[in-house]
Amino acid sequence: KMAEKQEEPSTAQNGEPDNAEEGEGKKKKVKREDLPPFEIVTGERLPAIFFKFQFRNVEYSSGRNKTFLCYVVETQGKEPVTSRGYLEDEHAAAHAEMAFFNTILPKCQPGGRHDVTWYVSSSPCVTCAQRICEALRKDKGLRLTIMVGRLFMWEEPEMQAALRSMKEAGCKLRIMKPQDFEYVWKNFVEQEEGEEAKSFVPWEDIQENFQYYEEKLAEIL
Repeated sequence: KMAEKQEEPSTAQNGEPDNAEEGEGKKKKVKREDLPPFEIVTGERLPAIFFKFQFRNVEYSSGRNKTFLCYVVETQGKEPVTSRGYLEDEHAAAHAEMAFFNTILPKCQPGGRHDVTWYVSSSPCVTCAQRICEALRKDKGLRLTIMVGRLFMWEEPEMQAALRSMKEAGCKLRIMKPQDFEYVWKNFVEQEEGEEAKSFVPWEDIQENFQYYEEKLAEIL
């Protein structure tokens, strides 16, 4: 059922606020009325069907109006600790990037050095980019690398400026290579019960799309 909802084309761009009053809003409201407003889904592994749809590095992201964020946090303190999991926007107005800073990072050792790697279905929106810059400037012990499947609205001048500002704040931005998608598949995606772990099957245009986005990011930065 959720997978079908994911496949529906949406006018909302990935990561941008989606007005639930418009278009198919009433249908969404019925499906979501049991959820508190702007719920963030967290866990250790996401369903394979979500990964195959949301992380696919296509040029046009019709229907992909959610952000899936897989994270690895390596905390250097008295005892090094590694934590990992994923966050997902259940409603498009609550962004997974914000939720990471609000709910995940505060649980890590305060005062320690945090090396954080995100594997995200698409690059952050302008608002989230600003929040990332603030976090990096405020916390000198925070290092952030963001691996993105797709570039979100990269043609927009304000989005390009936001990506550059993240780089200037010390964030490392990278486009996910086929090997990175495979890493996410192995470490963050549920395998069906009773099945042997299925190996990652790259989609047809995965390498071409990676090169396309890598060129665009290099031009922007």
